[in-house]
Amino acid sequence: MKNIIHMVGVLALLAGSAAGILAGMRVATMDKIEYQQLKFQKEPVVRRIMEGSSLDPMENRFKLDYGDQKLTVFPGVIDGEPVAAFETFGKGYSGDVGVMVGVSLSDGKIIGMGVTTHSETPGIGSKAKESPDFVDRFKGKKLVKAFRVRADGGEVDGISGATITSRGVCMAAGEAGKIYGALGDKLAAAAGDAKENNHE
Repeated sequence: MKNIIHMVGVLALLAGSAAGILAGMRVATMDKIEYQQLKFQKEPVVRRIMEGSSLDPMENRFKLDYGDQKLTVFPGVIDGEPVAAFETFGKGYSGDVGVMVGVSLSDGKIIGMGVTTHSETPGIGSKAKESPDFVDRFKGKKLVKAFRVRADGGEVDGISGATITSRGVCMAAGEAGKIYGALGDKLAAAAGDAKENNHE
């Protein structure tokens, strides 16, 4: 009995140590992972959406509270008008599809979108990221709380053979509409501050 108690104690100590090491590694690598995601997944899409912006969206990015999330916002100014982009997610065929959505803060219309992350089928669902033709179909549309592909009775032409991925992108765009509806005033105020600070 004494030996069993000793073994349980040793196992508990080892498990606790392992958990502590893993937690420490997670904290130690968190900033590096966030930087990698920002640099290689988000920045190329943000730059494409914000092409021509007089305000650097990467240098002036900020965070806003949205529920229990910290939403990273990339502000910009295109043709003198304030714009912003932020990332949302929808359910694709093989997992979450991350989508960066850019919106005009003057009229609430989508100025551009781009897929940041996905696990979709190469050559089929992956076209949502590889070919900007699909996400460009959202450009100029009012950012609302729901988008649907034509197969579901909506107005968005989906990717041929990739309806589920197309629905995932629509879901992400709709989520962006919900965020814009909830944070529109805060987005405009914070983007205005970023613009002012950039001129100081």
